[in-house]
Amino acid sequence: MSEPSETKRTIFVSLRLDQDEVERISQKMEEVGMHNRSAYIRKMALDGYCIKLDFSELHELMRLLSICSNNLNQYAKKANTDGSIYREDIDDLRTRFDDLFQAGTRIVRTIEDLA
Repeated sequence: MSEPSETKRTIFVSLRLDQDEVERISQKMEEVGMHNRSAYIRKMALDGYCIKLDFSELHELMRLLSICSNNLNQYAKKANTDGSIYREDIDDLRTRFDDLFQAGTRIVRTIEDLA
């Protein structure tokens, strides 16, 4: 089993910055959610960028899918219990799923554009 990478890092590199540069680095670290300056600078030096993805729309999509799924289960239970469901309920559910599908497609395209 190999050693953790921190113990393999035996070479020290020094970097001089002015106050404005330190503040800009801190701001950029905060934007991507990093707290370790050494890790941030190493990542930027090796890869040139750090990306923080915003999944808030995806979380909202999942919440709405859960609601629609629950509604669908209720419709299925009603149909199995007394054999009757309303056409309006089916149309409403279809409209909601279509909206969710379009939202999911937009999110996937946005992610693809980032890649």
